[in-house]
Amino acid sequence: MGYHFLSKLYPKKIRQNYISLIQYSNIRIHPDRFVGFMLIASIGLSLAAAFQFASKLDLSLWVAFFAAFFLIQFVVYTWIYMQVTKKARAVERVLPDALQQMSSNLRAGLTVDNALLLSARPEFGIFAKEIERVGKEVTIGRTIDSALLNIVAHIKSEKLEKTILLIVTGIRSGGELANLLEQTARNLRNQDLTDQKIKSSVLSYVIFVIAAVGVGTPLLYGLSTFLIEILKKVFAQIQMPTSSQIDIPIKVTQIELQPDFVIFYTIVSLITTSIMSSFVIGAIIKGKGKEGAKYIPLLILLTLSIFFLARAGISLLLGDLFNF
Repeated sequence: MGYHFLSKLYPKKIRQNYISLIQYSNIRIHPDRFVGFMLIASIGLSLAAAFQFASKLDLSLWVAFFAAFFLIQFVVYTWIYMQVTKKARAVERVLPDALQQMSSNLRAGLTVDNALLLSARPEFGIFAKEIERVGKEVTIGRTIDSALLNIVAHIKSEKLEKTILLIVTGIRSGGELANLLEQTARNLRNQDLTDQKIKSSVLSYVIFVIAAVGVGTPLLYGLSTFLIEILKKVFAQIQMPTSSQIDIPIKVTQIELQPDFVIFYTIVSLITTSIMSSFVIGAIIKGKGKEGAKYIPLLILLTLSIFFLARAGISLLLGDLFNF
């Protein structure tokens, strides 16, 4: 009961969005309980992170808390969304074969419900379980069209939704369902081929984004941070004469910018750039920015690895020259 109440502390729109995603995912916990538990866990982890890192990063306790809280919320939301997308993609891959199998069963003289049930092959995975669930609902007296429409409430896929609506329309109109299913399966396969061609054509743009963000940017950041350390050390060793007959139009001052702060700022900048670039890649490949969420960990790992490797390489090459 407590988790149900805590879930209502979220803004209504955000709570409904979470609940909708959880219903589409493979999470078996009640959506309100999951959201309430996530709120408590996020607050606890954020407090622990704030007390641990606030002083080390020279940040306010509240700033560190809210930064950690929103980061945890973002990670959890992204994980749930990726689970929903993974489930939908698994169904879309086997959907043409399932429709083809159902069409063959209808041509063999089976009724619609029997043709549907016998098309639930184990290799169809999640979709086979949904078909079996439809069969159980039909057995207890539910109409097949309403049972089919209920599949859309468990799998978030535009292709599946349109296909189910097409099948339901064919059942209600009493048309030639076997031909309809066969043609739909053929159209889905053609659409998959078209999507693959589009991916091939935009691959160069994706490579450019990855090269610029994942390689070029961390290399430049690695060079610039090392340069700041060199300048700070060189300027600290310069001693200008206190008295001179000649006025020198150059004033050397101490650099107040600390290398640790520069490295921290660089890491934050690289992580932010990686997240935004992942969304751009998702928009290029799939047409939706959210589809790029799965690339975020890989791009962050790539940029940070190259950044620290670049610093280590430059330090190894030039460290002896500048006594580093």
